[in-house]
Amino acid sequence: MIPAIVFYGIVSCVATLLLYVFIAALVSNSTAFYKKLKALSFLLFFSFKLLGQTDSTKNFNDTATLETVTVIAFGGTRNWKDAPAAIVLINKNQLQRFDNKTLVPVFNTVAGVRMEERSPGSYRLSIRGSLLRSPFGVRNIKVYWNDIPLTDAGGNTYLNLVDISQLSSIEIIKGPASSMYGANTGGAVLLKSNPYSSPKGNNKISANIEKGSYSLFNEQINYNHQTKNLCFSLQQSHYQNDGYRQQSAMRKDAIQGDLNWNISNKETLSALLFYTNLYYETPGGITKQQMDSLPTLARQPTATLPGAVEQNAGVYNKTGFAGFSLHSNFGRGWSNTTSATINHTDFKNPFITNYEHRKELNYGARTVFEMNCLKVKWLTGAEWQQNISHINNYTNNSGKPGSLMYDDEVHVAQYFLFTQFNVQFDKLTAQAGISANQQLLKYNRVSDSIYNYWQHQNTNILIAPRFSLLYNINKTVSLYGIVSKGFSPPTLAEVRPSTNQFYDLQPEYGWNIEGGIKGTALHNRFKFDASVYSFNLQHAIVQQTDSTGAGYFTNAGGTKQNGLEIWFNIYLIRNDHQFIKSLTLANSFAYQPYIFNNYISGVKNYSGNHLTGVPKNVNVTTLDVYTKPSIYLTANFNYTSSIPLTDANDVYADGYKLLQLKIGYKKQLNKIVLDIFFGADNLLNETYSLGNDLNAAGGRYFNPAPQRNYFAGISIGF
Repeated sequence: MIPAIVFYGIVSCVATLLLYVFIAALVSNSTAFYKKLKALSFLLFFSFKLLGQTDSTKNFNDTATLETVTVIAFGGTRNWKDAPAAIVLINKNQLQRFDNKTLVPVFNTVAGVRMEERSPGSYRLSIRGSLLRSPFGVRNIKVYWNDIPLTDAGGNTYLNLVDISQLSSIEIIKGPASSMYGANTGGAVLLKSNPYSSPKGNNKISANIEKGSYSLFNEQINYNHQTKNLCFSLQQSHYQNDGYRQQSAMRKDAIQGDLNWNISNKETLSALLFYTNLYYETPGGITKQQMDSLPTLARQPTATLPGAVEQNAGVYNKTGFAGFSLHSNFGRGWSNTTSATINHTDFKNPFITNYEHRKELNYGARTVFEMNCLKVKWLTGAEWQQNISHINNYTNNSGKPGSLMYDDEVHVAQYFLFTQFNVQFDKLTAQAGISANQQLLKYNRVSDSIYNYWQHQNTNILIAPRFSLLYNINKTVSLYGIVSKGFSPPTLAEVRPSTNQFYDLQPEYGWNIEGGIKGTALHNRFKFDASVYSFNLQHAIVQQTDSTGAGYFTNAGGTKQNGLEIWFNIYLIRNDHQFIKSLTLANSFAYQPYIFNNYISGVKNYSGNHLTGVPKNVNVTTLDVYTKPSIYLTANFNYTSSIPLTDANDVYADGYKLLQLKIGYKKQLNKIVLDIFFGADNLLNETYSLGNDLNAAGGRYFNPAPQRNYFAGISIGF
């Protein structure tokens, strides 16, 4: 039987091609049709054309160009198709493909990657099913920003502190990357913010303003300066939204600075600094009946517990971050990059059952030595991180702290040593790496007169190897294979979850075996990547829920995660002399029939059940159109199959079909770059949950996403 996703994928591709044929026929056979469109664009943008079009006027072409793509993961610094790894690069143009407020639709175009938004500002990110242990936040994935760890020693990543406009690219490593990036079984994400965006000696200022449904207001201002040896950028951003549901408003203010200073021809100093003040309300889960009848509801009160509105449930996060990196070239093929970071977070969370106030201090360092000799590259180094958290829990009096319940001190340290060899033969590239890792955790319940002493939970030294090969069949197509081991110790939020008790958990780990083919064809007009993988996870950390709705975690057997991923990007049109100058079609497909293995909880055996929170099929089709009058259109269609919400597989979230559209006008007029855009989300008006509460008590599994909504904005740079 053909999976439903295949049907939807075929339908979306055929519909796209029919649309293209229809438009092309109209354009080629009707001069009047072309003239009407040209006249319409002239009327819409007449005021901007008054600025004058000279020979320097420039049209912007396709945002998904198939030019050479260079990736840096595992010390490669090589063409994407020649890297022996499952890597996806999202460039600046692709980041701007949708709106300028969230990374959700950007990440969700990548096969095997799923980003969820339970409410504005409350994100979850998974790579190949790692969502199982992430009821909120980002876990089991290691995140770096400009080669500086953003994930803290406690295993948590505040990805919601990052503004999409701050980034120039994102590199996603799918599958375990512990051999060089430490604790993860899902993979790693490498964020980049590059201040090199203006010609040398010039200043550049850009601004973006966006309005939309639910009182959405989003703005950014960026200043960039570059001279021969110094480049820096400074950005301010503000975002606010009243939210689709009750108790789902959000507000975020951020300021960021990036610096690159060429101290000499052998040394470069980089710096990343930001401060983010984030507040978002947390509406909580509701039942299926409530979602079907009134999806705007927040979690409702019960006979024993108040609701989200009564408790003013939400998150307050104020974080200051500073990271510095020094790259030194010693000559004769030797170099070193050393980074150091320190950040502080003031975190408050009025919840249904309590009010948590957490102060976190994080600091750490990473150093990588690199040696290049003939066709061999050797990388070796170390990373160390420390987290010091002071956690107080109070009773929650309608969003205000009441009497003290618990006062805890928690210290977490993680370190690892790694080494890797990259060897280049004639048509064969080989990588072999290994790391040794350990987590040291201790906690003290200061408020308890009996247990007021330090207790320890340290892991053994964990070894994580990785081997990969890539063979160039010809100049355009490559085969690759990977064998790697990943591990992930319990995060601070899992050792001490919302039940406010401490749990003794063991690290989860597993081996991944993967093979794929990637490359280009049709004179670089067609780009593709297909892979199959088998990942067996042991001692899987899974979430359970008590009667109050508070979550806790246990080690529960394992999982068998075998999957298939297919992605392609093709130019259907590339001709500057036609009305449609560029038409690009991209499609990503993920088949994820993951199951539990040896999972016994009490007297219940869940072995063989589908993995909780993971859809079996996901297909995403994206269409980009660029026209001669500088009008562009992006359409995105996401089909996601049903999702099991309990380990017993007795409740599923329905599958959904999400259609997103953006249309705009982008042109360079002399020294001014102008972009006016309008967009719509959920055009099919689906009622769906984009972030489910797994194994939730009382049937409160669903966090409904907004129904049909709109946005419009303008960006200008000079």
